[in-house]
Amino acid sequence: MIDAKLQELGLQLPAFTAPMFDYVPVTVQLHTAYVSGQIPRTPDGVLCTGKLGAEVSLEKGQEAARLCILHGLSALKHTIGSLDRIERILKVTGFVASANGFTQQPQVIDAASGLLNAVFGEIGRHARSAIGVAELPRGVPVEIEMIVALKV
Repeated sequence: MIDAKLQELGLQLPAFTAPMFDYVPVTVQLHTAYVSGQIPRTPDGVLCTGKLGAEVSLEKGQEAARLCILHGLSALKHTIGSLDRIERILKVTGFVASANGFTQQPQVIDAASGLLNAVFGEIGRHARSAIGVAELPRGVPVEIEMIVALKV
């Protein structure tokens, strides 16, 4: 069902890639999945680098946020087998590399929230934090992690 919704929206999950460092992409405890921070990777590296409010436009930051969510869903599917096992998206935490004076972190992460809402409907609505930070791994502008409730 979720795979069909992704296809209907013209979205494709990126191929799952294992982490390059010493952590797991998803940890499941009881009926909760914790998705590690995802960056906007492409087959050629990363979508873009830089900070919002300087080298990266709001629109490019929003594109990066959506790509982070797609990577998170890919890691989740790899771990739990099917996205149809998701009962609800509980929490999204978005980190936005921000230039001095940039205050539009919520607008950047809204792109991720909107994608989850479009894919999952009401169960995609979630609690959220949008946090401005000085730097992120590999110089990317956005990193996103999620907490997801799984069906029993």
